[in-house]
Amino acid sequence: MADDVGTSGDATGALALPLRVPAKRLGVAVVEALVDLIVSGRLAPGESLPPELPLSEQFGVSRTVLRESVKRLEEKGLVTVSQGRGTVVQPTRSWNMLDRVVLQALIAHDKTLGVLDELTVVRGQLESAMASETAASLTPAQLAPLREALEEMRTSIDDVPRFLAADVAFHETVMAMSGNRLAESIARILYERARESARYARVDVPASFHEQTLREHERVFEAIAAGSPEEAATAMYRHVVDAWTRRRPTDHRGSKSAGR
Repeated sequence: MADDVGTSGDATGALALPLRVPAKRLGVAVVEALVDLIVSGRLAPGESLPPELPLSEQFGVSRTVLRESVKRLEEKGLVTVSQGRGTVVQPTRSWNMLDRVVLQALIAHDKTLGVLDELTVVRGQLESAMASETAASLTPAQLAPLREALEEMRTSIDDVPRFLAADVAFHETVMAMSGNRLAESIARILYERARESARYARVDVPASFHEQTLREHERVFEAIAAGSPEEAATAMYRHVVDAWTRRRPTDHRGSKSAGR
């Protein structure tokens, strides 16, 4: 690791692990803290992590645990370890943004909501493609699980937890029926990470939002049932994007790419 801390000394000054972290989770906690340090911008691309000894002392972990944690950072594309230069932060284009810890940190530090906007567009495109594939291949006899999920949404519209669970089930069903396992996996990762953000999964929305959401799901179902791939793709994309646009906090400024 680097011997010259540069400006990173101040950046890491407030870093410390929570009290009473179980020993088996020490490495995980260190990785999460270092990811947060980098994603937040306190350590910028091209800067080096502090030297190994003071950093391990700061976290209260062995140098072995720290080295293993840095390896995890390298696997996530956040740093490179090289002889002479130490551990250097990489540009964002090198980061594995589908990694759970990295994506969580990106969303957590997403002050303008630009990351959630981009996430929504990508998720919408993936789910749009899967809705199209489902509409092209599904037979009337295979519609039952999707119809059941939609009916559960109708009967639970005044019960928010049930309604949201049925909403998720509807999307999961469309994705599974598409047979596109790669798109399904990526879309699920994006959606799960987004739902972990209180700014994305808002609960303080009027009842009319759920009514509109139900209508949008009905349009997706109708297009799939009619065997219309193009209409299913359009309906799904518009639903994913419009649902976020309705919930998007208005006190944030920045790129609203999901609205384009």
